[in-house]
Amino acid sequence: MRILVHDYAGHPFQAELSRWLARHGGHSVLHLYSRDIETPRGQVTRQAEAPDDFEIEGLSVGRPLDKYGLLRRFLQEEAYAKLLGERLKAFAPDVVLAANTPPFVLRRILKATRKTGGAFVSWVQDIHSIAAARVLANRNPLLSQPALWLLRHVEYGTLRRSDGLVVISPDFVRELERGIVEHPNLAVIENWASATELAAGRKPNPWSDAAGLSGKFVFLYAGTLGLKHNPSLLVDLAAAFADDPSVVIAVVSQGPGRVYLEERKRERQLPNLVLFDFQPYECFSDVMASADVSIVLLEPFAGTMSVPSKVYSYVLAERPILGAIPPENLAHRLVEQEGLGVCVDATDAEAFATAAVSLRHDPERRERYADCQRRYAEKAFAIDRIGRRFSEVLDAAVRRAQARR
Repeated sequence: MRILVHDYAGHPFQAELSRWLARHGGHSVLHLYSRDIETPRGQVTRQAEAPDDFEIEGLSVGRPLDKYGLLRRFLQEEAYAKLLGERLKAFAPDVVLAANTPPFVLRRILKATRKTGGAFVSWVQDIHSIAAARVLANRNPLLSQPALWLLRHVEYGTLRRSDGLVVISPDFVRELERGIVEHPNLAVIENWASATELAAGRKPNPWSDAAGLSGKFVFLYAGTLGLKHNPSLLVDLAAAFADDPSVVIAVVSQGPGRVYLEERKRERQLPNLVLFDFQPYECFSDVMASADVSIVLLEPFAGTMSVPSKVYSYVLAERPILGAIPPENLAHRLVEQEGLGVCVDATDAEAFATAAVSLRHDPERRERYADCQRRYAEKAFAIDRIGRRFSEVLDAAVRRAQARR
């Protein structure tokens, strides 16, 4: 079977799944991602040990994606969708699995897949229209309301027409049902982290030495700081430890959230707020190992429509998690129930700082959390089990597409 996996962002665990499908399923797999998105990426080049029937390619329209200019972003996504459709047509897959894909792009590639006679599976990592409602809340309602209606129509309509759905949280099922999306070929498969790309490491290491973090107690935030994240919590955390020269709040990020931190760092004179650009893939494990505590942020409006995938990377790094996450979010429940760290409500800045101070001074507690993370990763990140579940969804989708023809 010919499988095209499209992961818009180029994250590690989606690529791990593609490699598994090629190695264990006897499939020919083409893995595509966008090179235009400013985001941390996994191993997005073909390695010598890769399966023979596996290829990975980055697509580009020639300029970085403008995430926050709505019209420019729409036009860039349309250009990208056209490029992706052409590559899809040339490969002629039996089934397409699309993750992290904006709704208008998703609709275009579903249409392209139908033209080639293939099956189409949507791997739902976010429910975009819920986030858009927050972004458009303060815009002119004469323009924002029709735009939001169109986005919902496209997003939910594309999911209904898919031959299969994979969602990353049971909460998504309820949200989709509110949008009148029910599907006979739906699976809840939580995200994971790739043990082949990230391993628990030690500090000091070459990256922590070069970054000046080896002799410090480090609270680390690594990843995107977008509309779903509140960077002011990181500023307040730095202020809370301003009198402790051994503590650093290290942030590895780029984009508007990073700019905000740079401005607050200058205004409030916070030398312990240390900022880094996204780091090369080769440094990933050392960056994660430089933390003593890893931070996850998620805004209240994203409570049931998103799950921060960095939680899973932090688990493999075996660094206790400090989360400011809505209680209804899967990540909050996971951290608390599995003993992976401590979570507070996303709006409770005081509780966030208090939890940070407690973790700072309790090494035995941090070690207990790390032990729980190790055990959780062993049972939850087994790629053979995960790969088989995806295979079942893909096979069922192909059968549905064949029956439709």
